[in-house]
Amino acid sequence: MSHPPGTSGGRAAGGRGAVLARTPPGELRARLEARLGAAARSWLGRALDEAAAHPGTHGPISVWELRLAEAGRRCGAAHADTARVLILDAARADAAALTRVWSQGTADERRAVLHALPRLLPGPEGLPIVEDALRTNDARLLCAAVGPYAARHLAPHPWRHAVLKCLSAGVPVAEMAELERRARGDSELARMLDDFAAEQAAADRPVPADLDRVLALTRSGTAPRGTADPHGT
Repeated sequence: MSHPPGTSGGRAAGGRGAVLARTPPGELRARLEARLGAAARSWLGRALDEAAAHPGTHGPISVWELRLAEAGRRCGAAHADTARVLILDAARADAAALTRVWSQGTADERRAVLHALPRLLPGPEGLPIVEDALRTNDARLLCAAVGPYAARHLAPHPWRHAVLKCLSAGVPVAEMAELERRARGDSELARMLDDFAAEQAAADRPVPADLDRVLALTRSGTAPRGTADPHGT
């Protein structure tokens, strides 16, 4: 998987989704433009101007939705995620617009929607998109699904199942935003992890190395109270 502009091969906690979620649009755009050729920079500028001039959804497909489809060809696969997030940001895509792109878009466009959720939706309206993504076996979508938006809004039970899904799909738990906060002192997650390890051993399948890391977090203290998470931990 390519790294977002301005990052190196080492990952911050929460993976690339955290970078795309937290970097201000101006800074994100500047980092991206520094890595694009002249033609790609020109295309990006036009795409962002169009999205800002015609935000929201218009008819069967909006002009900025067409630009989402072009981003890989225009900016290159390594930079397309960032370009798409910037376009969604400029278009001020709401829950309905993001759901439409999620329903109709390619896997690459869907991944951009997941990365854009924490930038565009302050509330839990985007949870159906995250929950749908967590049902996939596409590792890149799973990585994007367990970013800051899921950490903030997923209720405890589906969040625990997201941990198990990452373990079973081979997605590094380092991709999970706020893993330490949400796993800390979670005795139910510890029980589920023990059961999962036992099932793997009984089926003569390897236990993921990351399981011990998460299990240690569950035993590292009591779960925090009064956090920003509206669903608790």
